[in-house]
Amino acid sequence: MDNSVYSPAEDSFFMSDYLSKTVPKLAKKNPGLKFLEMGAGSGINLERAFNSGIKKQNIFSCDINPKAVLHCKSLGFNCIKSDLFNRIPKNNKFDIIIFNPPYLPEDEFYPEPKVSKTATTGGKKGNEIIIKFLTQAKNYLDKSGMILIITSSLAEKVDFNKLGYNSRKIAEKNLFFERLFLWKLITKKLH
Repeated sequence: MDNSVYSPAEDSFFMSDYLSKTVPKLAKKNPGLKFLEMGAGSGINLERAFNSGIKKQNIFSCDINPKAVLHCKSLGFNCIKSDLFNRIPKNNKFDIIIFNPPYLPEDEFYPEPKVSKTATTGGKKGNEIIIKFLTQAKNYLDKSGMILIITSSLAEKVDFNKLGYNSRKIAEKNLFFERLFLWKLITKKLH
């Protein structure tokens, strides 16, 4: 794997562990489950989804890094180059959308190299990419679907409610310098 592709780290394994516990039950109930990973990177979570019972033809992914796209394709997954949803066809709806986003705030004193910054830095406050993703994601989520997303204690909090989502924190992970949170989001039902 090219060193410009985001290698699995604590956050990748955090998402992967949760997928291994929940996806088999969901895939058993719904054999046609459609899955999208935004920012597929190394493909670890694509493999987890497949190994948990989602049919390969129902697993879709994208990444802004063309080398990550090539890597995921080499694993046999459908992956396209896309900046968030800009190249995802508008008529596609997914039962599960996952995103381990870039969530660290910019460090003005120690600027990160561009190659790693794209994969780790979510904007000045660390939450700007998450907000942009969530604003777009509801157009691609099946009405009974869910989003799984990671946030960090180092970034400014995201107001999921204001963005039109009901949220539930489903897991936390303490790291040496931060705390990671895994959230399950569903769109609010309009009455």
